[in-house]
Amino acid sequence: MPVNPFKPTSHPAVDLMVTFLRGRIQRARSGELDRGASAVEWVIISAVVVAIVGVVAAIINMALKNGADKVSDCIDDADANGTCD
Repeated sequence: MPVNPFKPTSHPAVDLMVTFLRGRIQRARSGELDRGASAVEWVIISAVVVAIVGVVAAIINMALKNGADKVSDCIDDADANGTCD
């Protein structure tokens, strides 16, 4: 029985990126030098895209947490009229 070197993670986007990068690396090893250079460029581009997505996700997550904290504080401090100061 063959051993599966790829253990899926809990996040589909990570699995897709790992699969994509493994395919690019495999093609780089089996192809010409030009194709290898192209694969390295794609890996670098992919890494930059993943980093940008991570930063944007962190910013959105922080904004949502701050908004949720404001709503929670408003609910806690609401007066008898149901308004928040």
